[in-house]
Amino acid sequence: MFGKGNKIYSIITGVCPKCHGESMYVEKNPYKITDTLTMHERCSKCNTKYAMEPSFFYGSMYVSYGVGVAFAVAAFVISNIIFESSLVTAFVAIVAVLVGFMPIIMRVSRNIWINLFMSYDKELARKNAEKSE
Repeated sequence: MFGKGNKIYSIITGVCPKCHGESMYVEKNPYKITDTLTMHERCSKCNTKYAMEPSFFYGSMYVSYGVGVAFAVAAFVISNIIFESSLVTAFVAIVAVLVGFMPIIMRVSRNIWINLFMSYDKELARKNAEKSE
């Protein structure tokens, strides 16, 4: 269900949205802060250009807002409703979650943004698999 060929697979793993052949990011670890958003210019497997136009990923800031709100709501629900903490504790939990997950939120937002404009190409992925064999 979440394997190759699925947009969710590409969003969660950060692989090329066209062929799912390699990571879009130079550094796989999002917590290496200096390289969190450093991306390859093109996919080495299918030659897909990731930044389709200059400043393409500025649009991911809008997605980042929504993803951040989702993380904040989850933190609130877990801390305030499940653990029945005070509102101040819930606020601290929200801030801690947003700061702690910031690199992941930024990457997931970019992944969602690029997957809005590109789709998995089964034929391209098949050709790339044949080349590597």
